[in-house]
Amino acid sequence: MKKRGQFITSCLALMVLMTVALVGCAKATEAPATTTAATEATATTEPAAKKPTVAFVYIGPPGDGGYTYQHDQGRLYMEKELGIKADFVENVPESADAERIITELAQSHDIVFTTSFGYMDFTLNVAGKFPNVKFLHASGYKTAENMGTYFGKNYQASYLSGIVAGKMTKNNQLGYVGAFPISEVIYNLNAFTLGAQSVNPDVKVNVVWTNTWYDPTTERQAAISLLDKGADVLLAYQDSPATLQAAAERGAFAGGNDSDMSKYAPDNYLTNPVWNWGPYYVKAVQAVMDGTWKSEQYSGGMADGMVELAPFGNKIPDDVKKLVEDAKAKIISGELEVFTGPISDNQGNVKVQEGQKLTLEEVLGMNWLVKGVEGTIPQ
Repeated sequence: MKKRGQFITSCLALMVLMTVALVGCAKATEAPATTTAATEATATTEPAAKKPTVAFVYIGPPGDGGYTYQHDQGRLYMEKELGIKADFVENVPESADAERIITELAQSHDIVFTTSFGYMDFTLNVAGKFPNVKFLHASGYKTAENMGTYFGKNYQASYLSGIVAGKMTKNNQLGYVGAFPISEVIYNLNAFTLGAQSVNPDVKVNVVWTNTWYDPTTERQAAISLLDKGADVLLAYQDSPATLQAAAERGAFAGGNDSDMSKYAPDNYLTNPVWNWGPYYVKAVQAVMDGTWKSEQYSGGMADGMVELAPFGNKIPDDVKKLVEDAKAKIISGELEVFTGPISDNQGNVKVQEGQKLTLEEVLGMNWLVKGVEGTIPQ
């Protein structure tokens, strides 16, 4: 019995030791888990980086199907990519009202994008009053320490649109419905003409100015006047599809501007320049968030995707598409520069010597019409 009792006692002692050991092991394995949980709790309580407040000023409604629509698509892209909800004000006239609205937005936002040329001076004035706010103005040329500009070489796509027009015309009479007689519209008209002449030296381009960005009634009337003069292919530099719709009613071809307008008349559609603002808006806002933003005059193009060409219409032949695609590849590679001499104006003056190329600054300040454009620049 004594031996059995000793044996039982020994067993009990051994079990106690094993229990203690197991408890110790359990505690040892639990300790890191507690440490990890504490670390995670600490990590989740660290404050997230503050995201800037962003606002946009639009010249027209986002539903215009053209210029403002593309800016609004860029805004939505930026919101999705960066998780930022931006504000916008639409239908802001290029007048003193613009300065009032920009001022109001600057009081409650870190970044303000003003998206039309006529906002330039108003944006500059407000930038001087709010040095801690970043202002970015589309298509202008004035800057400040807290104000930059951005735009793109849409004349590259206008040149390609001209190639299509030059091949599709039957009577060599093209029409161009111009918005305002400012450099932006002038160099796009000239690029369109040069593109058409590159494949059809006999073409002439008649221009009518509407002094509108978005007025379908006025733009339709301008398009009809060009069709009445004999133009069988039109391009418009406005935000509405009115020119395309008027051309379709006459059985003519036409293209619009800013966005893909093929849905309005797919069988009469050429193509036209398209803006892709989203990647730039992401880049600019991210730079502000990173503390790396600096005032600059940014000009994108087909090479970086800011400027694109809309899909071709249903009736554009494959051989014409290939001409355009070949020229597009040369533009992207840098082999083809749109404004390379010799180029003369429509008064017979040589403006670009053979072999020379206009600088970007010279293009952006263009105030003359190339040979082949029938019309004048209103003063």
